[in-house]
Amino acid sequence: MTSFSVAVFLAVAASASTNPFEGHEFYVNPANEKEYDSSISTAAGIVKTNLQAMQKTASAYWIDTKEKIHGNGTNSLEGILKDAASQSTPPLVTVIWYDLPNRDCDAKASNGQICCTKNADGTCDYDTQSDCADGIAEYKADYVDPFVAVLSQYTTVPVVVIMEPDSLPNLASNLAHPHCGNTATQASYKQGIKYAMDQLTSKVPSAAVYLDAAHGGWLGWEDNLDKFVALVKDMDLPVSKLRGFSTNVANYQALGSLCPFEPDQGSRNGYCLNGKHATDACCADPCKLLGQYNPGNNELNFAQDLVNAFNKAFSMEFHAVIDTGRNGVDDMRTDCKNWCNPRNAGAGVASTTKTAAPSLVDAYFWLKTPGESDGCSQTLPDGSACKRFDAMCASADSLGTHSDEPAAPEAG
Repeated sequence: MTSFSVAVFLAVAASASTNPFEGHEFYVNPANEKEYDSSISTAAGIVKTNLQAMQKTASAYWIDTKEKIHGNGTNSLEGILKDAASQSTPPLVTVIWYDLPNRDCDAKASNGQICCTKNADGTCDYDTQSDCADGIAEYKADYVDPFVAVLSQYTTVPVVVIMEPDSLPNLASNLAHPHCGNTATQASYKQGIKYAMDQLTSKVPSAAVYLDAAHGGWLGWEDNLDKFVALVKDMDLPVSKLRGFSTNVANYQALGSLCPFEPDQGSRNGYCLNGKHATDACCADPCKLLGQYNPGNNELNFAQDLVNAFNKAFSMEFHAVIDTGRNGVDDMRTDCKNWCNPRNAGAGVASTTKTAAPSLVDAYFWLKTPGESDGCSQTLPDGSACKRFDAMCASADSLGTHSDEPAAPEAG
């Protein structure tokens, strides 16, 4: 074995076997810091103090368009890594990899720029059946390959990559939705993620990769989780190089506290089911999931079931990172299906490796920056119509639906 291959092997082993968040300062993006300035300038008292603390809290940066890969400023992947590499001890950078063709098939607010088939206005046509050959080719050439190339130039910077939020969970549980069950979307997600993970893990072995696994209110049911595990197994992904899974990305599910594990069936935890231990804090159930036989009543309990299921399926040891950017308030929604800009939400635990279960959860991290929009109101703040309006952004819980609230802008 050559010295180069030994080095690559050791890098892969290290990224897969140790907590990649541990022992690093976290990168705070100057571009994100600046977004707080106008709010801080008009705030006072505890609100101002909280905003100033939030401004200094690390959050992930979403590379959700091709145009965000290259650039000199810290609103681009290249600029962020260049800035981090210039520091005496490069801090850890966390990025969201997010630009699949036919992205966000079960919603409209975050539909992406790469399509399997395009409408006349440039938006994605989710109805036309195809093999998505053109969209996949564009994703590979214009997003995956340049993304990997930029990461390869800055290997002195520790990097965590969160892979394509919501994509595979949609294929596991939402094939009945015609936009997700479409042959084009299925080809895009399966082939796109396979290519992305193969390229990323082989060419940038120092990057730690977490595959997105939705949240307890989505994959917490045993049948959904089983379908997700089976899908990942069937895709022949490089799981030996996968650190684990991200949960609750851009969502609001309660962090909660971790229950003891009482086997019910498979990887499912029966500790809180059938009314057992109802007074235990770990069985608190703000979204009323336990009554639906979903033990993912909080994200720590969901992460435990998720990791147990994958550990068993692959005879490996996986870990989780939980997004705590917006789950500081457990019960602000009248219906937990309402995911778009719920009012009275709050930032959760600031990005940290001090988790309730270090052997299970590597970090709580602000993967979605607090305050960023989930999607637009039917009318944008400038009075024009929102082309990516999703009916969920008009829910009873959504900001912008009361007459005294401003309209919500586009997602992000």
